Amino acid sequence: MKNLILAIALVFAGSYAFAQPQDLGPTPNPGNNPNAAVPVDGGASLLIAAGVAYGVKRMKAKKA
Repeated sequence: MKNLILAIALVFAGSYAFAQPQDLGPTPNPGNNPNAAVPVDGGASLLIAAGVAYGVKRMKAKKA
C-alpha cells in the first residue's frame, strides 16, 4: 500500500514540475555583456563568516 501511494505521489510531483510557467522574467544580463559583474551584497559575507565560526566551534568541541 505504501508503494502505491509513493508511486502516485511521484507521478503527480512530476506533473507539477512541468506545470511551471515558461516566463522566467527579465534576463539577469541585459545587453548580453559576458563581463557583467555579479552583485554580491553583505549577506554572502555574513553567511561565510557564520560558516567559519560554526566550523571553529565544532573543531574546539571535538578537541575537548
